[in-house]
Amino acid sequence: MIPPAPPADRGIALRETVVDSDVRALSEMVLATGFFSPEEVGVAVELVEDRLGRGPTSDYAFLIAERDGRLAGYTCYGRTRGTLASFDLYWIVVAPDEQRHGLGRLLLEETERRIRERGGLRIYVETSSRSLYEPTRQFYLTNGYVQEAFLADYYSPGDGKLIYCRVLGL
Repeated sequence: MIPPAPPADRGIALRETVVDSDVRALSEMVLATGFFSPEEVGVAVELVEDRLGRGPTSDYAFLIAERDGRLAGYTCYGRTRGTLASFDLYWIVVAPDEQRHGLGRLLLEETERRIRERGGLRIYVETSSRSLYEPTRQFYLTNGYVQEAFLADYYSPGDGKLIYCRVLGL
């Protein structure tokens, strides 16, 4: 287990361990953002359940942020199979009432640190081209990610997939 870096906000506690109550809490938080369809929320839940069921052998690692014992945000990431040192950032979600206070950046930086310590050299992130996701795309660009690809109409007509990458320094 990688020791946690001190959170920038002392009211936030970070943990890697997923517990049973996270299934419902993460599901509710993902849905509350208004960004994800019920099917996408189901995918988020599947990854949590995979981690709960398989433990450390799961392909999915989590970093969960809590404030006063309440879920505030999380990331889900993992090594990209078939690569030497690439990782995927599958999810980064911040509760609506915690947004715009630096928690997303804290989670991203701490996730990047953990990936780097696991030998990761590149992180890939996928997101939608819909206008709703413009703040998400700006978040990645502001944090050092570069758009590597655009797949038109990937999710649905008019909704393409953008793939961003961040090369981690050693």
